[in-house]
Amino acid sequence: MILILITGIERDAFEFVYKRWKKLMLNKAYGILRDYDLAQDAVSEAFIRLYKNMHKLDDLESGKTAAFLVMIVRNISITMYNKRARVQTDDISTLEKADDYNLENSVISSLDTGELQKLIGGLSDELKTPFLLKYAYDYSLKEISKMMQISENNVAVRIHRAKNKLAALVQSSAIGSEP
Repeated sequence: MILILITGIERDAFEFVYKRWKKLMLNKAYGILRDYDLAQDAVSEAFIRLYKNMHKLDDLESGKTAAFLVMIVRNISITMYNKRARVQTDDISTLEKADDYNLENSVISSLDTGELQKLIGGLSDELKTPFLLKYAYDYSLKEISKMMQISENNVAVRIHRAKNKLAALVQSSAIGSEP
């Protein structure tokens, strides 16, 4: 197993991350794949990738870590879904249903991705983390509250502030780009 290859401190950190975030990752993978065995495979692959990127994790309890792990497992799950869909020749549009996309996500995805990422990247971590967990990963306020170890009300306020700041940034960039 992979744990044999790493030092005691690294192994302890890896085990902590595994125990702390495995369920969250499994839920995300299952939400996309709708198959428990495939979801477990996706989480296993995510932890292999995590091993290669452990140096990128500062605080193993933080919302940033949760978002990083969810992003890894989400990407793996979507790749697995697409491979399975090609084999089964299913309509790819069902991926949107499988990942529980909503109208806001569809509107966001229709914008220029690079510019949207730049605008979101400009937010403070305090606003960016709950915003991404809510809208990119579709977590509830309660789940985000637990991940970030803050109250649900505080999560809602931060998301509201992020939305207002992004709206202002989008509006100012739209005004600046008009002829």
